Amino acid sequence: MATTTQKLVVEVIDARNLVPKDGHGASSPYVVIDYYGQRKRTRTISRDINPAWNEVLQFNVEKKSDVFSDMLELDVYHDKNHGPTSRNNCLGRIKLSSGQFVKKGEEALIYYPLEKKYLLSWVRGEIGLKIYYVDEVVSPPPVAAPPPVEEKKSEEPPQTDTAAAPVPSDQQPASGEVKPDDNPASEGDQAAAAPPSDPPENEAAPRSEENGAAEDEKPAEGADQVEPEADSQPDQHDDDIVLEPTSANWTPPKQPEIMASTTSGSIPEIKVARTTSAPPPITRPAAPTNYASVVDPPDHTPTERPSFDLVEKMHYVFVKVVKAGSLPTNGNPVVKIAISGCHVTSKPARKAMYFEWDQTFAFARDAPETSSFLEVSVWADAAGANFLGGVCFDATEIPLRDPPDSPLAPQWYRLEGGGAHRGDLMLATWIGTQADEAFPDAWKSDTAGNLINSRAKIYLSPKLWYLRASVLEAQDILPLTALKEGSFQIKAQLGFQVQKTKVSVSRNGNPSWNEDLIFVAAEPFSDHLILYLEYRQPKGPVALGVVGVPLTAIERRVDDRKVISRWFNLEDPKNEKKGYKGRVHLSLCFDGGYHVMDEAAHVCSDYRPTARQLWKPPVGTLELGIIGGKNLLPMKTINGKGSTDAYTVAKYGPKWVRTRTVSDSLDPKWNEQYTWKVYDPCTVLTIGVFDSWGALDIDGAKEATRPDFRMGKVRIRISTLETGKVYRNTYPLVMLGNNGVQKMGELEVAVRFVRAAPTLDFLHVYSQPLLPLMHHTKPLAIGQQEMLRSTTVKILAAHLSRSEPPLRNDVVRYMLDADSHTFSMRKVRVNWSRIVNVLSGLTDIVRWIENTRAWKNPTATILVHALLVMLVWFPDLIIPTLAFYVFVIGVWNYRFRSRDKLPHFCPKISLADTVDRDELDEEFDTMPSSRSPDIVRVRYDKLRAIGTRVQNILGDFATQGERVQALVTWRDPRATGIFVGLCFIVAFMLYLVPPKMVAMAFGFYYFRHPLFRDRMPSPALNFFRRLPSLSDKIM
Repeated sequence: MATTTQKLVVEVIDARNLVPKDGHGASSPYVVIDYYGQRKRTRTISRDINPAWNEVLQFNVEKKSDVFSDMLELDVYHDKNHGPTSRNNCLGRIKLSSGQFVKKGEEALIYYPLEKKYLLSWVRGEIGLKIYYVDEVVSPPPVAAPPPVEEKKSEEPPQTDTAAAPVPSDQQPASGEVKPDDNPASEGDQAAAAPPSDPPENEAAPRSEENGAAEDEKPAEGADQVEPEADSQPDQHDDDIVLEPTSANWTPPKQPEIMASTTSGSIPEIKVARTTSAPPPITRPAAPTNYASVVDPPDHTPTERPSFDLVEKMHYVFVKVVKAGSLPTNGNPVVKIAISGCHVTSKPARKAMYFEWDQTFAFARDAPETSSFLEVSVWADAAGANFLGGVCFDATEIPLRDPPDSPLAPQWYRLEGGGAHRGDLMLATWIGTQADEAFPDAWKSDTAGNLINSRAKIYLSPKLWYLRASVLEAQDILPLTALKEGSFQIKAQLGFQVQKTKVSVSRNGNPSWNEDLIFVAAEPFSDHLILYLEYRQPKGPVALGVVGVPLTAIERRVDDRKVISRWFNLEDPKNEKKGYKGRVHLSLCFDGGYHVMDEAAHVCSDYRPTARQLWKPPVGTLELGIIGGKNLLPMKTINGKGSTDAYTVAKYGPKWVRTRTVSDSLDPKWNEQYTWKVYDPCTVLTIGVFDSWGALDIDGAKEATRPDFRMGKVRIRISTLETGKVYRNTYPLVMLGNNGVQKMGELEVAVRFVRAAPTLDFLHVYSQPLLPLMHHTKPLAIGQQEMLRSTTVKILAAHLSRSEPPLRNDVVRYMLDADSHTFSMRKVRVNWSRIVNVLSGLTDIVRWIENTRAWKNPTATILVHALLVMLVWFPDLIIPTLAFYVFVIGVWNYRFRSRDKLPHFCPKISLADTVDRDELDEEFDTMPSSRSPDIVRVRYDKLRAIGTRVQNILGDFATQGERVQALVTWRDPRATGIFVGLCFIVAFMLYLVPPKMVAMAFGFYYFRHPLFRDRMPSPALNFFRRLPSLSDKIM
């Protein structure tokens, strides 16, 4: 059978501006690459400091070891055979981590700057590489057929499987003997249930007889059953990033049903033999209980295994029902389980050799010491008409299992009572926590059996790219009219995104635009970029030609290098047959050097570029423990009772997590833990709480499709966390709506940041730009960024809404703050208050100077005079004194640093408590407005009044600036003459008098005592206020 091996391909393209080493202004370079102990080199390019190799080198990808690292080392040398040098001189080197490499199809040409190999080396230039992984299929060598061997008859008697079915009651095993598990779903169960050693040969015959007797005593439906063979390997599911392995036997779940609670007739008392490795069954009560719901097994979705050290342990009673044998029924029996007032019914059994369920149930157990009974009964059908038998356990004797303990092996238990006189049920029961590997796929009592929402889920945002379409020109375009000139325009469409170029007027049918159109595209690329050439007419545009470009054929780049442009033939949009309608000149590429913004810049959780080759190693790990909610408000009414089905969504970078939905609880407990890699500490983690309308079927299908209700969110900035410290806090969940601020409850979380990078590397991150290099070398306009962000939010919402369970569109938009840039009068006043708060420091300084001038504190004023003398005579101390002053302020404020919980939304700063209801109604109004014309007219009048004040403030700023310009523009000849004459006198005096004396004299004059100061404005201020401005010329 053919095998696949992975190889690393390094395409050495060229180098630029290398150091000359041959003494004649040139070099003869070659490249040596080392990877996992493998060394390869290129050919030598003679006498060229801009060499082009265009060679492909392949390396085998080995497993990680302590001998070889996963770093790729590349060295550029000057060949000593081409020049006067006696050794191969190093022209530079680079080191790359394997984490930067991508698979084939995602590679791009990247120019890496060469680094020094030694401290005193002289290195310059850069080298262009393409690095990617590729899978190669290796065919095995042909194997010669072995010579024929004569078959020998085996003299040994055939051995029969004695443990394939439960033995009858008169041949029950001893107390210490355990029946094996025939379920092929779990190899661990088989190993645990199998006997320790093979029986001796002399015991084979008696055991065969016993087995045959047991088969004769079985009912008719079990007599003709065949021993099932081992199941094939389980299917691999990779649609989600998930947490745990599940059982190999799995069938698609069926929709749950709701049953009415009834009570059946009395059941006789039973006695069951004890086993040593499992909880012993106890006497069943006289009347078995019927149950309220029918549950199907969850689907096969593994989940991430966290360590659960930030959250509390939640104890559950696990019951794994595997199969049953010797049941007197031809239908599909069900298993009903009751414990501590919780009742549940399994799915109908699959009929094979046995009646199989292979289903796990988890019942919440808040108080492990509470005594209760676990009842497991088998019924002929879900209606509960025919009781076949059951088994009971004392909950206090159920064993406690905590990972990394091995799973508990299911065992056979004899059913007593009812119609199955010799029926047996294979099950396992234990007490575990949410860390148990069976927990994610188990039916859970705190989720009301809702299979879709009962599991925690992890989602990944699709990989997003900026598609840059540069529309250059078109040729051979014939207008529809006989006019000498025509107006042409290009309309480009990618999915729901439509953009147009500016109108180009051409007289010869060859219009040109030279305009860039940028779109957002998500992998995998399956769409086409469609471009229409439109001819502008008074009645409307007319499409002259169309061309479609598949996204898979577009080049990718990671820097601002020039992309080769191409000509594309236009086709007739109205005729399916291909016809030449001209051609258009385009330059298309995917820009991988940008970060595709999906969040606002000030609350962004990731700043990495799209291209993986440009990623830097992570600096730490973020761990989040979502513990639970407190005092949540009821969001809906079911059967006259307020109810909330709450779940939590957390988002950091491209990774989204969703907890399970806890049904009908105002104090839900999740106790789930998740981990993210942190690439930049100046990022924000967002946690939102929502009420699920789809958790229960209420008021019909129309009600169940309602959007999930927002209950509030929490933001945590990573840079505010100390390394290794656990922050466990309770945050209020507040919502701002049309009726003001409403507290929806509280959310308790635990957060920890663990630094992984060295201290200097971690601190060096603060000196790096937030956004990638392309945002600075080729920046996007602010309006263009907002448009692209809105498009990105729509793409993410559409992608995540197709998951199971889906993240609804309103949930994604709320987590990404998609509506944060709408107009709000409240936010205008909030931002004004923020500006005033920032300028309050300068205001305090001005106030302190005025108090010093007024001699309100004579001691302080005298000290200021002494400081003035020192700074004037020793001006070199000014900057050190200011720096030391700032240092003292910082150290002093360290004592008063906030020791409270992490920052959170503040209604006081947001002016949410004092905002007017009309302003809130305007803030949450739709666009365009849905209010009556009278209300819109009132809002407009208020906006005009505020605009008048802003207009006056802007006019005052303009007036002061124009007065400064009027000092030398001779608009007022006398004022300009006075100012110019004073400047000449000041310049003449400063030439004669030392500047230190002038500065000291001015300082003493400025801080003179109020007795020597006039209350009227100074002459200089009066002179400035008399200068003319352009305000008198405004109409």
